[in-house]
Amino acid sequence: EVQLVESGGGLVQAGGFLRLSCAASGFTFDDYSIAWFRQAPGKEREGVLCTTSGGTNIYYADSVKGRFTISRDNSKSTVHLQMNSLKPEDTAAYICNANGWRLGVLRNYWGQGTQVTVSS
Repeated sequence: EVQLVESGGGLVQAGGFLRLSCAASGFTFDDYSIAWFRQAPGKEREGVLCTTSGGTNIYYADSVKGRFTISRDNSKSTVHLQMNSLKPEDTAAYICNANGWRLGVLRNYWGQGTQVTVSS
C-alpha cells in the first residue's frame, strides 16, 4: 500500500525553525519527484517547492527562497523540508506529494499533512 507520512510540524515563534519529514513506502521512491504543498486557512493549496527524481530542487513559491530547503535521502525513502526564519504567513498545513510515471500512467500520491503554526 502506498503511504506518505509527514511529521515535524508544530507551533513556533516567528524567526524560528522547523524540520519536516515525509516518509514514503509502497512505490519506487527513486523514480518520483517529491513536492511540498501547503494550504492556509481559507486559501487554496499552493506548491512550495519540489525535488525531482534527479535531485534538482525547484521552487514554486518565491517567498520561501533563502529560507526553505528540500533534500531527499533515497536510501531511506524520505524527504526533508528545512524551514528557517519562519513567518506568520507560513502558517499552513504542509502536505507531501509524490508523482511519477508508471506503465504509461501518471501516478500522484498525497500525504495527510502536518500543521505548522507560526506565532507573531
